[in-house]
Amino acid sequence: FNRIREQVPQLCSLSPAGEYHIQDLDRAGGISALLKELSKKKIINLGEITVTGKDVGQNVEDALILNNKVIRSIENSYNPKGGIVFLKGNLAPQGGIVKSSAVHPDMLIHQGPARVFNSEEESTKAILEGKIKKGDVIVIRYEGPKGGPGMREMLTPTSAIAGMGLDKDVALITDGRFSGATRGASIGHVAPEAAVGGPIAIVREGDIIKIDIPQKRLDLKIEEEEIKQRLDKLELLSSTAKSGYLKYYANFAGSADKGAVRNI
Repeated sequence: FNRIREQVPQLCSLSPAGEYHIQDLDRAGGISALLKELSKKKIINLGEITVTGKDVGQNVEDALILNNKVIRSIENSYNPKGGIVFLKGNLAPQGGIVKSSAVHPDMLIHQGPARVFNSEEESTKAILEGKIKKGDVIVIRYEGPKGGPGMREMLTPTSAIAGMGLDKDVALITDGRFSGATRGASIGHVAPEAAVGGPIAIVREGDIIKIDIPQKRLDLKIEEEEIKQRLDKLELLSSTAKSGYLKYYANFAGSADKGAVRNI
């Protein structure tokens, strides 16, 4: 992620992080125009054959940018680097993902107290009841591939945060996932997940968490010895999946950083 991010500029800024929408992108020339512009940096393999029977270069050769506010040129990019950052640290030894292009500049570096929840529903209830304050770092765990099971999308809590005007002041960290609709300092895919004893499982209410997106770090601000002791004493929550395919998936699902595919 980070290697590609360094090479690929951000040429569009679409909702929910930007003022334009996907239909605006289509009217401005679409993905073909975007690919053609990116190809000027020699980062698109134009020789790859596509489902049209033609290669990428042939598909985009006649494409034009019809609105340079929606699709910017490489020289006038929103950001010379891409909008996805892979974070690591003692809270995410195997990594976590954040859509940095949707994070308010004031939240690129943030430190605050953890507000810990063991499900999406618990966190959403607290947000809607006004229990989350500016500066808080919401931690939603046991929502990963095994813990969910199925790694649900955490759209409801992030939408609630944004709807209450807190997306510039509150961060959210989860072993669940996000979609393109997420905005704010929302860090997902944290691995190892809570259900397999990842460090996210030992976070306690009020622990200080530091997010440093420019430095690609996600850390729990306690001593390493304390982390080790908590992990040694950790008692995992039992799975909510008691039978059927969900139980089967929970038993065999791999880690998010490996694609959450079945381990057999």
